[in-house]
Amino acid sequence: MTNLPQDFIDKYTRLLGQSAPDFFASFNAPVAKGYRINPLKANSKTFDTPNDGRVPYGKWGYFGTVSGHAVDHVTGVVYSQEPSAQFVGEVLHPKPGERVLDLAAAPGGKSTHLAAFMQQQGLLWSNEIFLNRAKILSENIERMGVQNSIVSSQTPAELSAKLPQYFDKILLDAPCSGEGMFHKNEAAIQQWHKDFPQELADLQRDILSEAVKMLKPGGQIVYSTCTFAPEEDEQMIAWLLSTYPEFSLEVINKPVSARIDDGEPAWADKAYTDGTNHQSQTQSQQILKQTARLWPNHLQGEGHFVAKLSKQANPEAQQDNVKRMKSVTLNATQQEILITFLHDTMIDFNLQGRQWQLFGDRLYLAPIDSPDISNLKILRLGLEVGTFKKNRFEPAHALALALPAKDFVQHYEMTTLEWAKYVHGDVIRPSKQLQKGWVLMTANGNGAGWGRYVDGQIKNFFPKGLRFVVQQDKVSDNQ
Repeated sequence: MTNLPQDFIDKYTRLLGQSAPDFFASFNAPVAKGYRINPLKANSKTFDTPNDGRVPYGKWGYFGTVSGHAVDHVTGVVYSQEPSAQFVGEVLHPKPGERVLDLAAAPGGKSTHLAAFMQQQGLLWSNEIFLNRAKILSENIERMGVQNSIVSSQTPAELSAKLPQYFDKILLDAPCSGEGMFHKNEAAIQQWHKDFPQELADLQRDILSEAVKMLKPGGQIVYSTCTFAPEEDEQMIAWLLSTYPEFSLEVINKPVSARIDDGEPAWADKAYTDGTNHQSQTQSQQILKQTARLWPNHLQGEGHFVAKLSKQANPEAQQDNVKRMKSVTLNATQQEILITFLHDTMIDFNLQGRQWQLFGDRLYLAPIDSPDISNLKILRLGLEVGTFKKNRFEPAHALALALPAKDFVQHYEMTTLEWAKYVHGDVIRPSKQLQKGWVLMTANGNGAGWGRYVDGQIKNFFPKGLRFVVQQDKVSDNQ
């Protein structure tokens, strides 16, 4: 058996009773790998990712292992995501046009899932307090071609001060003790101790208190963890319902084929879970059956807990008074350079619902009606279009990943051999004549990055930090 802490074994032996042996045995089973298909891409059919069957909830989830060097991964067609974690986005299920906050979003699996539902409409605000993790989040948002996301690195309290009652839906995949990851993460086991779940529960209450402030009346919060700990799961929801009477628990649809379990009402009583009180649950606790538990001994996936809560609507509530972002005015030189670039490189570039913004010399298209971002650490502001350089405009890698090939004047579909050269940073000598200028380089019909055609060859603009060597057995002359 995995080297589980004895206090952990004792705790769940007591709580699970007869089902405890099956639960502990699941830690020795093979780890289930999964991924999601990205519907935001022009061609969302996989090219070099194995399909080991469907995940039994949602329409984009599959079992299989993703290679970080695969065409599908590099072009953002797939996102590697643990199967149980995919259930969380399905529960929140935002609609196009809504304002959605993913409050603890790194590395981006759940944010990119929410973006798939939103179809580039509305505002997806993805936040991560730790800057190094926020950078990874921003890179994944870019790779998946998400155009309507603001990525920030702020504390929940800093955000709630700027964005009171602003969001229609909020996801808090809370920092937790990580018990549900013991199966595949030795580090999670090493940092665990018997008081760890309670320490994390104290942090979760603080974060939830700030999330509540940012939700509109009539809005919804989905709270999730990757832990089994009642202190962080049922007890957290019981606390929220008792502290904020305007909130109520929503029923979560649990597909029978997925073997997703109800929450455990009795576990809302701390004395019960500590083993000092064996009274049966109260009537008010029974509602916690509406939460969801994903047990690794019942399905192909790791441990997860999910709850969906609604905030009471208030017809008399004022519209949000959040200050809006001001649109930037480009100077005459910038306007001329940009117009030239768009004419030479793009076809019918769509500005509907978006506004220009500048970070230094970097030009973005932000969702219209976005909040004021002054004094906030912002890593991404909608779609990065490119950078003004001396007398020219250089398109951003994000632009190549976000739009279909038909939106570009020139695009070039690479062979497998050319793909290997491109991701290595080599010059490409194309098989057809092109016009001097920018070329969208595509693989499996999707943008992979930029090249610039000059004198019979394509100069490589694939970002240096992303370059890699394709294994020789993966290279052939086949298309």
